[in-house]
Formats: sequence, C-alpha cells, structure tokens
Amino acid sequence: MRRATVERKTNETAIRVEVDLDGSGQAEIRTGVGFFDHMLDQIARHALFDLKVEAQGDLHIDDHHTVEDTGIALGQAIGRALGDKRGIVRYADCHLAMDECLTRVALDFSGRPFLVFRTEFGTGKIGTFDTQLVREFFQALAMHADLTLHVETLYGLNDHHIAESCFKGVARAMRQAVSVDERTRDRIPSTKGTLGG
Repeated sequence: MRRATVERKTNETAIRVEVDLDGSGQAEIRTGVGFFDHMLDQIARHALFDLKVEAQGDLHIDDHHTVEDTGIALGQAIGRALGDKRGIVRYADCHLAMDECLTRVALDFSGRPFLVFRTEFGTGKIGTFDTQLVREFFQALAMHADLTLHVETLYGLNDHHIAESCFKGVARAMRQAVSVDERTRDRIPSTKGTLGG
C-alpha cells in the first residue's frame, strides 16, 4: 500500500495532501489558486497518482506560500509513500511536447535532493499566476521528496504551454520512476543498499 497523508500547518498555510502512488489518476484539488489546481491535476493524471490536496493560505498577500507549502507537503507525501524505495525503477526521463513547446525532464529518487531548473518564461504572469512559482514548487517538491530533478524547456513561446509541459513532464517521469520492476521487487535499487538521505 504505497499511500501517505501529510498535514502541514503554519501561520501562513494549512495544507492536507493524500497520495496513492498506485492509483488511476483521480484528483481532488482545492488550493484557491486556479492555475495551480490545473497543474496539480496534470500531475495526478499523468503520474497516475490518486491525489487529494486541500490548501488554505494567505492568498490576500499572494500565492507564494500556498504553492511552496503544497510542494513541501506533496514531496513529503510521495517520500513517505515510497518507504525504503525497494523495487522501484528509480530513474526516469521524459521529453514532453506541447504544441510549439518541448520540455525535457530527468529525475532520480536518489535520496539526495537537488533541482536544476532551466526554463524561462516570456512574461511574469499566466493569468494571475506568478510564473516564478513554477520553479518554487519544483524546488519544494524535490527537496522534500529527496528527489534529484532536472527540468529544461528546450524551446517554446506560450507561457501556459511551457509551464504545463514542465508539470506533465515531471509527472510522466515520476510515473515511470516509482513503478515497481518485477525483476528487482525485493531489492533497493542502489549498490549502497539504501536510498535514504
């Protein structure tokens, strides 16, 4: 049962995340940030995670705390659901095409969190959503899922497509990386014998 629930409460946010890594892509997302809800829904659908996210944040200030803290909680939930990572594929990559845009993602559930994010946006906003928060989300996700994550948009013009290709690409790569390899089901995929921090 590769499931986990994380609750995170601060003076800025109250967040509850439930994740099932062996789901079917069902999503119930309510963060109060419309574009971000859409992106989290893409993660669930393309990773085939069942995902529930309830977030209340200080949106009267801006969306930053809600997006970042959701990334923290989701990363923690994925990490807990993976347990000792026994049997997982561990590494994965994806080239995600979305109309004129192409984004490359490579990741490793290494136990050594790191983010390389080479994606640029032409504007500061997608609707009312701050494009800087795309990187902030992936930074929080990588640090708290103990994930080495590389995201690079090779080219693209439409900022909505660029952001969405990042989320879908990460989801598709995570779907592969967390899957269980039947040939190594009882082994941790590391010569160290651990994928802990």
